Amino acid sequence: MKKGCVILADSHQNLLEGVRGLLETMFDTVVMVADKKSLFEAAGKLKPELAVVDLSLPISGEVNVAREVKSRYPKLKFIILSVHDEPAAVSEAMSAGASGFVLKRSIATDIFPAVGEILKGGTYISPSLEV
Repeated sequence: MKKGCVILADSHQNLLEGVRGLLETMFDTVVMVADKKSLFEAAGKLKPELAVVDLSLPISGEVNVAREVKSRYPKLKFIILSVHDEPAAVSEAMSAGASGFVLKRSIATDIFPAVGEILKGGTYISPSLEV
C-alpha cells in the first residue's frame, strides 16, 4: 500500500528522474526539488512522510542541510543521499538528525529497504559503508 508524500531534493536531474521512478512505487506523490529553498517551501506546504535529500544540495554547506532540515522540521524523517563514503560524513549526517544515509552508487538496491526501515521508525545506512 502506498504512503502519502515524499520530497526528493537533488540538483542532478538524471538522478532525480531515476529515483522518482523508484519512489513512485512506494508513495502516492513524489515532489522533486533542486535546491534548499524549494525543499523547505515544499516541506512546509506538503507535510511529507519523508524527504530524500542530497548531502551536497546547493547552498547547503554539506551536512548543514541535515541540521537545518532537523531544526526546521524536527518530526520529518529524512534520508541523506551522497557520493561520499567516508565514515565521518555518515556519522555527522546521522548525528545531525538524518534517519538514513544512502550512497548514490547503491541507490537502486538501498532505497527500498531504507524507506521501509525509516517509515517503521528505524534507521538505515547503506550496508557497504563502514561506520
